[in-house]
Amino acid sequence: MNSTLTTRLRSWFSRFDMYTVALPLLATLAALLIGAVMLLLLGADPIVAYQALWEGAFGNSNAVAETIVKATPLLLVGIGITIAFRGNVINIGGEGQMIVGALLATWLGLTYTDWPGWVMIPAAMVMGFAGGAIWGGVPGILKAYFNVNEILSTIMMNAIAVQLMNFLLRGPMIDPAQAEVASQIPQTARLEDLYHLPRLVPTRLHMGAAIAIALAILVYILLWRTTLGYRIRAVGQNPDASKYAGINVKRSIVISLLLSGAFAGLAGAIQVYGLNYRMITDGSASGFTGSAGFNGIVAALFGQLHPIGTIPASFLFGAMLVGANKLQRVVQVPSALITVLNGLVVIFVVSSEIIRRRRQRTAEIARIVEEKPPDPDPPEAEIEPEVST
Repeated sequence: MNSTLTTRLRSWFSRFDMYTVALPLLATLAALLIGAVMLLLLGADPIVAYQALWEGAFGNSNAVAETIVKATPLLLVGIGITIAFRGNVINIGGEGQMIVGALLATWLGLTYTDWPGWVMIPAAMVMGFAGGAIWGGVPGILKAYFNVNEILSTIMMNAIAVQLMNFLLRGPMIDPAQAEVASQIPQTARLEDLYHLPRLVPTRLHMGAAIAIALAILVYILLWRTTLGYRIRAVGQNPDASKYAGINVKRSIVISLLLSGAFAGLAGAIQVYGLNYRMITDGSASGFTGSAGFNGIVAALFGQLHPIGTIPASFLFGAMLVGANKLQRVVQVPSALITVLNGLVVIFVVSSEIIRRRRQRTAEIARIVEEKPPDPDPPEAEIEPEVST
């Protein structure tokens, strides 16, 4: 038993590449160094600024809780993005999928107010999951069967979801108390207290964080330990070879985007039942999502498009977003600087991924050359004797 475990551990460590961990960290450091230069140009002290950023995200237990709360939707969207990218499709529709999932989950909670909480909360999570799946599945069908570019279709679905949200929150789903006073605030009524996800009082940390981490582990098992995950990854690696091997490529594309959208929809439902307890917006997608649909893509890229790697990546970007508020107050610079830092991190992470893949390709070529047996010595040419005439 011990020898088997030791063999497995050695096999795992032999495949472990330190560059997989080191390069993203170096990319983050490079982004922070460039950010320091930008802070100097803005007349701010980088040391004071980054200290404020750290204290805003980790300064006390409430700050840590807020960081985890901010990271939760990023993680859910990120693991969905991981599934899409592994299937060689790009999902830019996380914002719209979050909105639709939240709308359906909120409608359920406001319609069936006589359900017990232990029934409503799981049902609302399933409803949000299904709503996001529908919104992600439509671009998947368009991509698989009509060759419509999924980037364009998912962005268009975002716009449709925003208009649908604005219509419902100002009309059929508006808070009755707001309607009575002719208020134009686009928000729904508040959910019953029984329908709130359990929370760690006095912070805002709720059970959604644990759900997100558990789902990240399950997605890892799905992608690397199941037949469905193997098919998705095979199609992502080579659609033609997968089709030749008998894999239904079109179905895998649809499933990839459907699952990607489903996790974003679940993120929307958790935002309502764990944090806001109602749907409210300023008329834009980010008014409800907080741009988690886009930031989740950043987290997935930083996590090397791996569901487990997306967990610390989401935590990192959640910390940067939460700490940005204190950074802005202390050094009087726009909090949008954090958006710039996020973009720089993505640029360096993508660049480091290219370096890592080139290094792996070079190492593979070197291994093949070393393992290739040497050519046998060519036979010496026979010397014909001279014939005297």
